[in-house]
Amino acid sequence: MEWTLLFLALLMAVVVWWLVRQTVNVEPWVAGASVESVQSDGIRSMANLGGAVRPSKVALGVFLAVVTSVFALFISAYSIRMEVGDWRPLPEPALLWANTGILVLCSIFLQGAWVAVKRNNVQGVKLGMTLAFLMTVAFMVGQLMAWDQLIDSGYVISGNPANAFFYTLTAVHALHLIGGLVVLMIAIVRVWSAAEIVAKVASPVELCGVYWHFLLAVWIILFSFLLNT
Repeated sequence: MEWTLLFLALLMAVVVWWLVRQTVNVEPWVAGASVESVQSDGIRSMANLGGAVRPSKVALGVFLAVVTSVFALFISAYSIRMEVGDWRPLPEPALLWANTGILVLCSIFLQGAWVAVKRNNVQGVKLGMTLAFLMTVAFMVGQLMAWDQLIDSGYVISGNPANAFFYTLTAVHALHLIGGLVVLMIAIVRVWSAAEIVAKVASPVELCGVYWHFLLAVWIILFSFLLNT
């Protein structure tokens, strides 16, 4: 438990650092940059776009801080409950390892899309965003298959507190991914309808990348915790 909470605290620290970096450690003339300057300066502006302060970036940082706190509370409750005598750990489906690899690929593809944004490579952005969407859907399907395997083996949600916590933690993580998929789908529509990289395209690509990296980190922490309990 101690190591897991330490990782979550570190994740929270990273989120807070990122949030402060967006609002404090940016020059006023960068924060006030207009969309027109982004469009007119080409590739150089694309490279500077990530440093511009936007309300959406601040909102995302606050949201990630809240989500980190929620998962920390879940894990704390999990750790306390598992000390009770009726706790019976359930076997972790091997499919979860494959799902973890798929989620890693999602982050890699979104990072590739952001690199393509800074290079003004529209086709690269389209490819990265689309592959990330498909991999995320594959992850969700894989999680449902893992649930199905456990249920077929008799590990239903009402069978034991350990079962309930497993389904709850994985479901909450999946719900955050579903919310992200909606935003990602909107971003993909914008990208595929754009002939060139502009601010309204670059911004969602960057934010989706940050969000997926965060959910990957949360999943790795959850998966490691579940494996060791």
